[in-house]
Amino acid sequence: MNLLRRLYDWVLHWADTPYGVPALFVLSFAEASFFPIPPDPLLIALVLGAQSKAFRFAANCTAASVLGALLGYGIGYFVWWDAPNVFSPVALFFFDHVPGFTVNMFRYIQGLFETWNFWIIFTAGFTPIPYKVFTVSGGAFDVNLPMFLVASIISRGARFFLVALLIWKFGGPIKSFIDRYFNALAVLFTVLLIGGFAAIKYFV
Repeated sequence: MNLLRRLYDWVLHWADTPYGVPALFVLSFAEASFFPIPPDPLLIALVLGAQSKAFRFAANCTAASVLGALLGYGIGYFVWWDAPNVFSPVALFFFDHVPGFTVNMFRYIQGLFETWNFWIIFTAGFTPIPYKVFTVSGGAFDVNLPMFLVASIISRGARFFLVALLIWKFGGPIKSFIDRYFNALAVLFTVLLIGGFAAIKYFV
């Protein structure tokens, strides 16, 4: 936990430097494939410092995250297996060193992909679920790439533009609310959205 806290503080310090925007791009890219800290805290700090650029920052975040998701997909697709059902050294490195990656979780995600397809990628992209686990697993399990991209663009864009919109509209007073409740609200929104589509499918 101390390491994660230091990483969190390191991420935030970029907002006080001239390199905040490039750092936001790099962080968003890396978080989608291997880095443990999400870009939201830096996005919030940057928007608070320049609210007129809120949606530019959100677009930066979204584009970088989707590109990072493609990197994660490529890791899973090209270098995850040494042979069928035999993990490569890269996969073993992820299991040993990347938070959120375990063999059991990886196998569990395979079932989620088979059951939910688009929706599991959307959920991972919008909620606090570690997105990197699903991007790499998506490549390893050879999920449909166009579907993967569409789900990633929609979910990542929805997440980052929502954060930017709240800060742009309400400024500083909303920051503590987002810090405290964003994860719970994101989960609730996703449950309601998926439940709505499931209900439509059931009744129509």
